[in-house]
Amino acid sequence: MVFKRRDKRPFFKVLWELIWPKGGWVRAFHYVKHRVRRLPDPPHRIARGVFAGVLVSFTPLFGFHFVIAALIALAIRGNVIAAIMATFFGNPLTFPFIAVGGLKLGHWILGSHYDEGVNHSLMATFGGAWDDLKHNFWAMFTDQVAEWGNLGSFYHEIFLPYLVGGLILGPIVGAICYYLSAPVIGAYQNRRKGRLKAKLAEIREKKAKKADEGGE
Repeated sequence: MVFKRRDKRPFFKVLWELIWPKGGWVRAFHYVKHRVRRLPDPPHRIARGVFAGVLVSFTPLFGFHFVIAALIALAIRGNVIAAIMATFFGNPLTFPFIAVGGLKLGHWILGSHYDEGVNHSLMATFGGAWDDLKHNFWAMFTDQVAEWGNLGSFYHEIFLPYLVGGLILGPIVGAICYYLSAPVIGAYQNRRKGRLKAKLAEIREKKAKKADEGGE
């Protein structure tokens, strides 16, 4: 096949590159920025997609970011591809700030106690909730008793505050990214159109010159 890789990557390498892309996240950021600017859509539609992707990246709905960002982009008439790319705003470099900011704000809004130790046990709490999910799934087909302790702690201590805080911070940061990206994308598209027009004019000029020389 035309688009099939010649060197098939091992599964663990593919998984690792989802966490840490080849060349690092700085290079990945510049690549995404370049691709977003070159999307064939008006700047305001692309910027709406960026808003949707950044907003979703502040939520704890991991595994559904692409789908939710695309749906929000469709709802607000934004560019779906830009929305999906903008979800990479949430990455291993920004995740600690997003998670801690969302958790603190969420606990403050809900009036619950924020435990600083949660920052250090965040992945462990996610792991415990996942263990309960797996156990409860198999419990449906066996005589084992469902366990909800880890899931309950995860929901009250992390998921709900994270979601509440993220739904406040996400639109704010998304709006900032919208207003920053729209003029930048517009200026880039205008420059690109100018370069293309200049190139076409140069080609026409060369053709006209050759026609004149041939007529002589």
